[in-house]
Amino acid sequence: MGTRHRHDTRDPRAARTRALKVLFQADVRGETGESALRRLTADDRGRAILDDLDLADAAEDEAARIRRQAEADAAADSTEEPLAAPQLDGFTRQLVLGVSDHRDEIDALIGRHARSWTVDRMPVVDRTVLRLATYELLYEETSAAVVINEALELAKSLSTEASGRYVNGVLEAVRKDVAARREQDRPGA
Repeated sequence: MGTRHRHDTRDPRAARTRALKVLFQADVRGETGESALRRLTADDRGRAILDDLDLADAAEDEAARIRRQAEADAAADSTEEPLAAPQLDGFTRQLVLGVSDHRDEIDALIGRHARSWTVDRMPVVDRTVLRLATYELLYEETSAAVVINEALELAKSLSTEASGRYVNGVLEAVRKDVAARREQDRPGA
């Protein structure tokens, strides 16, 4: 499967990170991904947290910039809109909803390949990274190498180095399983 250019995001890596954070929140709160998306769509500060933005500091910086510009050009009428956290893009939404819609299948596949841990006993970040990547391996056209690399980066940056190794082992087994299924389902196989 080749990778196609995505039209539903400017930054697939940032979309994956946001999706992971939305799914993490949903898991911790005991809510669905869809519910978390609804909540965050209406919550500017909640979306800001996804991107590690501090809206108060950013708003102060923006206000200072506007004041300086107004002082420099007293005749200028500033009609700029207030600073807001970016909305969640289509890829972020697709990932969150896809993981939520296929969670049972995803968890079963992860569970078959996870050693020493059941899915429900895994650290939440690791479980969420695995769910996100497994969804992409199953349902997206992104190359397996990109999916696994992105998952490892997320695990290493948000969890531990040991988590990165564990996630890599599980995802490699999932990738082989998915590839074998696709080969078996091919016409003439």
